Amino acid sequence: MRPIQIIAAAALCGLLPTVHAAKFPESGQTLKLVVPFAAGGGVDSAARRLAEQMRKQLGVTVIVENKAGANGTVGGKAVQLAPADGTTLLFSAATHVLARQVMNSSPYDPQTDFVPVARVGEAPLMLVLAPRHPQHKLGDVLAAARQEPEKWTAAIPAAGAPGHLATLLLAKEAGVRFTYVAYKGTQPALVDVGGGHVDLLLDSMVSLLPLATAGKVRPIAITSAKRSALAPGVPTVQESGVANFAYASWYGVWAPRGLPPERVTVLNEAINAAVKELGKSGAFASLGIEPVTETPEQFRRFIAAEVSQATELLRSAGFRPE
Repeated sequence: MRPIQIIAAAALCGLLPTVHAAKFPESGQTLKLVVPFAAGGGVDSAARRLAEQMRKQLGVTVIVENKAGANGTVGGKAVQLAPADGTTLLFSAATHVLARQVMNSSPYDPQTDFVPVARVGEAPLMLVLAPRHPQHKLGDVLAAARQEPEKWTAAIPAAGAPGHLATLLLAKEAGVRFTYVAYKGTQPALVDVGGGHVDLLLDSMVSLLPLATAGKVRPIAITSAKRSALAPGVPTVQESGVANFAYASWYGVWAPRGLPPERVTVLNEAINAAVKELGKSGAFASLGIEPVTETPEQFRRFIAAEVSQATELLRSAGFRPE
């Protein structure tokens, strides 16, 4: 063998252990999706479907761990401090990226302390009305609110949540003013709308649909660009006269800052493959989620645009961090 061939062969042999060691995830490894909210909610349900599909496709254990509290930052902090090896990931909703905008003292910067891995889906919001009102169409509600703005209240289930931002955007685009009533969660807000103590609530369609179907609250619009198969009789905000209005809640996966780019790519491809299968099987559709597959860079740019829009909406509404 010639000297140059010997050197090349030796170099190749030397690389083999490195290539093998770089395989990720390895058989026997466990991947953890940390959900920063309680078990049983919409975010948790979506995470568990994704975890199960990833387990099937990757052949490794994928678990979901709930770490609720402090507007989602307890779970977020746990992931931020985890080893940046790709085995501990955050599965959260749009609220994750607005921690600095809605908290006086956020424990981290969502845009710099985490690596965006994949956005997995988005879901429409539904606007429901207290049943004591005679209006059945969004256009009539908006007309009434323009005439007597001091009489119309809108529930805010959580600061910085999609429902909060969508309500601010609707008021801006429709040229109306509401009196906002803050709540700690969707359920107490929904109960008060059903009881007539507050007039409107805009929040996750899946969360509001059971009471809407039961007639406890009146569904009058959804925020997606097209109607939902889960509530085909409910028109969109666009159909109801607010041109070009569209807003969605969304879900994504993040890793601790410092995760090597090659592992980000592996995880992004694995998650995208799982999301496509969840879309085909209807597992996401049952949660009202439209599958989304993006590159990490597309997800990063999406987050930047979301934060910019939300910051302006909160500022124009005079919102003060809590």
